[in-house]
Amino acid sequence: MKFLYVIILFLVSFKISAQTNQKIYNIIDAISEEHLRIDVRTLTNFGTRNTFSDTLSNTRGIGAARRWIKYEFETISKRCNNCLTVFYQKDFVTKAGNSRVPHDAWVVNVVAIQKGTKYPNRFVIMSGDIDSRASDTMDFKTDAPGANDNASGMAGTIEVARVLSKYKFESSIVYVGLSGEEQGLFGGAGLAKYAKDNGWDIIGVLNNDMIGNIKGIDGVIDNRTFRIFSEPVSSNETEEQRKRRRFYGGEVDGISRQLARYVYKTTKTYMPEMNPMMIYRLDRFGRGGHHRPFNDLGYAGIRIMEAHENYTQQHQDIREEHGIKYGDVIEHINFNYAKKLTAVNAINLASLASSPPPPKNVAIGGVVEPSVKFRWEKVDGALGYKIYWRDTTSPTWDYSRYVGNISEYTLDGIVIDNYFFGIASIGIDGYESPVIFPNTIFRD
Repeated sequence: MKFLYVIILFLVSFKISAQTNQKIYNIIDAISEEHLRIDVRTLTNFGTRNTFSDTLSNTRGIGAARRWIKYEFETISKRCNNCLTVFYQKDFVTKAGNSRVPHDAWVVNVVAIQKGTKYPNRFVIMSGDIDSRASDTMDFKTDAPGANDNASGMAGTIEVARVLSKYKFESSIVYVGLSGEEQGLFGGAGLAKYAKDNGWDIIGVLNNDMIGNIKGIDGVIDNRTFRIFSEPVSSNETEEQRKRRRFYGGEVDGISRQLARYVYKTTKTYMPEMNPMMIYRLDRFGRGGHHRPFNDLGYAGIRIMEAHENYTQQHQDIREEHGIKYGDVIEHINFNYAKKLTAVNAINLASLASSPPPPKNVAIGGVVEPSVKFRWEKVDGALGYKIYWRDTTSPTWDYSRYVGNISEYTLDGIVIDNYFFGIASIGIDGYESPVIFPNTIFRD
């Protein structure tokens, strides 16, 4: 048994040094541009998917769209021996007190859960938005195909479910189509509350909103760059945590920011042709997305989207004025780019769902000493741990050291004042948890 354990540790160390896993490359190769094209076209053909549009028609409106999405998830589930649990999650919203609600209605999300083999109550979530809108958000009858905003993100979520459902993961993966985004993030708020009420341990939320446009309103064309929006620290932090940050740092090291760094690193490792931009902001200036309701409840969540927006194709009635064609139609989608961003999601979901839980109670010491000291609590499933550090002005974890299956370590020759530090758990095949920023200071 001891010999077997040594072999396992050797293989883990080899995986860590190799930095890559063939399974992740296979997932990238499996993402289908043609599937994305077909699904976006299907969604746009529902005419409008306004949250308050027709729910009875089989060919038009939000009702037909969500039934089709549920059917797609159920079809995927049948192909993987019923590996997905598919259901509607809904909340009732009323016109009273809501300026963007034209009439009372159910806001219905379509949820598909792929249960984890070891940690079924740990969840990583990928979301796209079902709904679309015309120029007037209260207009639920005018055509609003919503090809990029956000059939692209919804089609990407379905495609990732198709690909990842062929594998098994230690943690659970949730694929979800959220409604009510354009009227006030109702769908995300509903699912976040559902998760909280049911005690979900959420690793992270990858919100995909507009992943198919490469030509910006400024004329820039870029099929490599995408943005990752993340808030710096949790909005529900305590006053004690805020005071501690003032003296020990951590202003840009909240759980959502660590999730953004995770996506950045995984993408640069497996898809080096891509250019992820970490945007140090909750969302675009003065605007919002469906990761925010999860952030509001203390969950890690980020927004993944194109780098260059074209505002003539967002929230616009289909028309032509002064030579400009307005409207969010399928002709504006670059499906090769949408495929790349869908793959970005797939490999990060797979990596997160394959990783062990992060270390607990990470503590740091080394005040007025020439070395940094760490202590942490081991977690089930971790075969080792890795210490990360970076310059205080760097956005990414630039240095690291694998230290093995221990619970304390001294990093000699590194002065605590000059860097920020974090620790990640390492599991089988080298999969890593998100980095945990130290939450406790100790002095020997």
